[in-house]
Amino acid sequence: MSKVEEIKAKLEQAGIRYWANDNISEVLEEGDKQALIEEAVPAFENVLQKLLIDTKTDPNSMDTARRMAKMYINEIMSGRYDDMPNPSAFPNYVGEGGYEGMLVVRSELTSLCSHHHQTVKGVAYIGIIAGPKLLGLSKYTRIAQWCATRGTLQEELNVMIANAIQEQTGSEHVGVYVQATHGCCENRGIRAHSSLTQTTVLRGAFKDDPATKKEFIDNVKLQQQFACGK
Repeated sequence: MSKVEEIKAKLEQAGIRYWANDNISEVLEEGDKQALIEEAVPAFENVLQKLLIDTKTDPNSMDTARRMAKMYINEIMSGRYDDMPNPSAFPNYVGEGGYEGMLVVRSELTSLCSHHHQTVKGVAYIGIIAGPKLLGLSKYTRIAQWCATRGTLQEELNVMIANAIQEQTGSEHVGVYVQATHGCCENRGIRAHSSLTQTTVLRGAFKDDPATKKEFIDNVKLQQQFACGK
């Protein structure tokens, strides 16, 4: 049995879904990622052959199949195979000197469109009203990037980030705004190089309280202005 078949059997036996945007790390063991790379190399080689690319004498295409296999599993889809980064959460003593205000973090993201496997590149603005736990500032970005490094759609990615932040902080009040450009629009189809897609997920006060929503949007605008001015 191949490693792919072995892992697939584990997933199906455990009733774990393995869509392009799902994380399957809980069934992986040490060495499995490298084994998957080795099995993916001939598959990528076959794709190159079907495209009539000479991988034997073209110096630019030699070993491309291995580079592609490593890139997919170790980099652009690593969020499927790696555990969530340790969020390093610490208690927030609300009402006892803890922080009760809003926090907005800007996180740069690179994802992969699951339809055409083209790059999705953009920024997530994560807003949160502090709950029972706080995260180190870099952890918001690490979690967002972990969600992004897999095949997905921007709408799904936005929801995944919001879910993960709520789960790790215990806060009911989370807002996530994502703006991104899509390779599937820029490099094929309509080839729209100025196309920008924006999605927003609002939870708790971010959704129900107009003042909180306005503060979040104003903070996003300030961060955008700062980023443009750098």
